[in-house]
Amino acid sequence: MAETETTAALAPRLAEAIRDRLISGELKPGQRLSEAALSADFAVSRNSLREAFRLLTKDGLLQHEPNRGVFVATPSMASIIDIYRVRRLVECQALSNAYPNHPAVARMRAAVDTARAASKLNDWTAVGSENMKFHAAIVDLADSERLTSFYAQIAAELRLSFGLLKEPELLHAPYVEMNAAILEKLVAGDPKGAAAALEAYLLQSERTVLAAFSRI
Repeated sequence: MAETETTAALAPRLAEAIRDRLISGELKPGQRLSEAALSADFAVSRNSLREAFRLLTKDGLLQHEPNRGVFVATPSMASIIDIYRVRRLVECQALSNAYPNHPAVARMRAAVDTARAASKLNDWTAVGSENMKFHAAIVDLADSERLTSFYAQIAAELRLSFGLLKEPELLHAPYVEMNAAILEKLVAGDPKGAAAALEAYLLQSERTVLAAFSRI
């Protein structure tokens, strides 16, 4: 990321790149972020990086601790409950009104296929990343750029909540085929049934994440 723009113009794009690392699971809850390493990775100045940190701190994704540095935020129980409340409102509605031949359906299918392959290799981080892509594609079914942008913030917070589990297989393994079942209902022309299956899925997922949080 060549720094040919002003700090004010570059910071939002830089924040988005760091957010993508959160969504991919590359950055974990409580992890201290190195200014030197990230500045080198993105080929930007520390001033630009600090402005990106400020934006992400404002969004609740990072936390600044005086005299210690900047850390990836650890979700609270209240924030996890709120994330799942938003997911039910956004994802289930998008799926319920979806067109089975929408272009996003192909991305849902690709995410399921890749997750299945990764699960056979016990690569649960990759499975988690494909799960994030699957649910982002569900939101894309609504054809709303604003909703897609909003969900990127939710997705980053969601991946942080997944990072609370010490055994990612526990979280991700059951949902590979659940995603596949949701997809098949949609493709078969039953978006309402797909949405109902997703609502049950989200309730189970929420319980799993909250149980992991209670053991911290």
